[in-house]
Amino acid sequence: MSEPLVLLPGMMCDARLFAPQLNVLSRERVVSIAPITGGERVEEIASGLLDALPRKFALAGLSMGGIVAMEILRRAPDRVTRIALMDTNPLAETPQSASAYEPLLIKARAGRLDEALRDMMRPDFLAPGPGRVTVMNAFLEMAIEMGPAVFDRQIRALQRRRDQQPTLRRCKVPALVLCGVHDGLTPPKRHTFMAELIPYAELRLIDEAGHLPTLEAPEAVTQALRDWLAQPLVLR
Repeated sequence: MSEPLVLLPGMMCDARLFAPQLNVLSRERVVSIAPITGGERVEEIASGLLDALPRKFALAGLSMGGIVAMEILRRAPDRVTRIALMDTNPLAETPQSASAYEPLLIKARAGRLDEALRDMMRPDFLAPGPGRVTVMNAFLEMAIEMGPAVFDRQIRALQRRRDQQPTLRRCKVPALVLCGVHDGLTPPKRHTFMAELIPYAELRLIDEAGHLPTLEAPEAVTQALRDWLAQPLVLR
């Protein structure tokens, strides 16, 4: 049987982020959605997940899920058979960018989580068109249900994350780097840079998507993941 696939959702998202992909890929292999809510440091989140994940697995993460995926790869490269990094960022926060999260935390702690979420996920981070409102509402529904405590922990984890460029340079498994062309949060040029760091990476840009391509262009993303999963394993 093919190796199991572990999907890591983005910040303030749950399994609904991958619902279209889960519907298709779960017919072909074991697929699980792992939460990234269990710590105030990316290292802590990754360590907790590794205790529960299979011995070997394919790993795909979107946005903050991609950041956690890179930390899992750094900690346990022998357990990750292949990796997909979608609309994410391998770089650490600068002091200036880390401090920019503080107003969001203040709003969330003051009972204004909805306002903080709208500041964090702006409409122009998604592809233009009639589907933008639907995707934004889907994100907000997931995020509100997650609640302010998860928001607080995930912000802290992002602020303290490490630079994963060395991890990507050492990657020796099939890698997919995927990004929505209209992603205004982690733009395509960042993903071109990431793909150049990884020895076995394929860069896939999704024309009709922004920061949440799994929901914006589900068929294109599912096909990209299927192509990645079909690649032969690279010999170590």
